[in-house]
Amino acid sequence: MIADANTAKYVSDLLLDINGQLNESIERVQEASTPEEFANYRRRVGTLINSIFEEVLEPIYRKHPNLKPPELEV
Repeated sequence: MIADANTAKYVSDLLLDINGQLNESIERVQEASTPEEFANYRRRVGTLINSIFEEVLEPIYRKHPNLKPPELEV
């Protein structure tokens, strides 16, 4: 996906931060929404987080395995 290791690291770090912020938004929405609104939001944001991981981060980590954070190892 991204050949340059420095750029790949930048994108990985950025997207992991964004995913963290998206997770925080789920908690915030849960506190301020109805159960139905929360379930809908969580599903949509979960789909977005999954897409970022599968479509961008995984290809980066295949090309640059040293960038994959240990907590993402299965």
